[in-house]
Amino acid sequence: MDGRNHSTVSEFLLLGLSESPEHQRVLFGMFLSMYLVTVVGNVLIILAIGSDSRLHTPMYFFLANLSFTDLFFVTNTIPKMLVNLQSQNKAISYAGCLTQLYFLVSLVALDNLILATMAYDRYVAICRPLHYTTAMSPRLCISLLALCWALSVLYSLIHTLLMTKVTFCGSRKIHYIFCEMYVLLRLACSNTQINHTVLIATGSFIFLTPFGFMVMSYVWIVRAILQIPSASSKYKAFSTCASHLAVVSLFYGTLCMVYLKPLDTYSMKDSVATVMYAVVTPMMNPFIYSLRNKDIHGALGRFFLGKSFRG
Repeated sequence: MDGRNHSTVSEFLLLGLSESPEHQRVLFGMFLSMYLVTVVGNVLIILAIGSDSRLHTPMYFFLANLSFTDLFFVTNTIPKMLVNLQSQNKAISYAGCLTQLYFLVSLVALDNLILATMAYDRYVAICRPLHYTTAMSPRLCISLLALCWALSVLYSLIHTLLMTKVTFCGSRKIHYIFCEMYVLLRLACSNTQINHTVLIATGSFIFLTPFGFMVMSYVWIVRAILQIPSASSKYKAFSTCASHLAVVSLFYGTLCMVYLKPLDTYSMKDSVATVMYAVVTPMMNPFIYSLRNKDIHGALGRFFLGKSFRG
């Protein structure tokens, strides 16, 4: 048994949050509702920004891409989860599992990098307003987005290729809602030290570096806001950052719940925390960004009601 390599593992079993039929029916309804809300919310953000030339600015350009990433993220995981909840067959092929892992890792990294880029956009807008148009030119925005994509794709490719070298034997059961890296490493019966080392090294660069950049950006932003004499101007400046701060807090808060712990303490209860960043965060982002955003409200009104609408 121990001599088998990954080529003999044709599939894994995604058991999800519960194996109880009653619980699975409730979970199916809950996740289907959350998926539909997430899709509709993010599609509306993309349509509002794409259809209104007044929103063709760097901030909304990155917001549209964040919504696209969240849309792709939930579509990579939730449909398969919904099928499993309605089926007796919980299997996912080895290739399908690695494919899901690849997109999961790359899209989480991309979300993180786009949030860092949005922090830079807010820094320039508040701390260097006179240079905003030239500092955040369309060419630079596209270049920054391309860099985010390139880094996230490379990051995910490295870990997916390393996972193909891992030997699996024994249990094929994944007590999780999707193929997640930590869970797969726990099923391994080969030495995964190189996976852990590379995960820490690259993860520190991809996640901690942008997080540190965001912290520094907001330190400078807060300093700049405090120097504004008018209270109303201070509120207006801060309100442009509030949504981004809320999304960053939700994103990093849920990630820390799952990943800031040793691999050997990883347990099935972490599935609940995973639902937070895999399902709840992409669902909440459109609400956070559009709740008090008159520009988004106006763009959606004009999109559905015509040019006569005034937001």
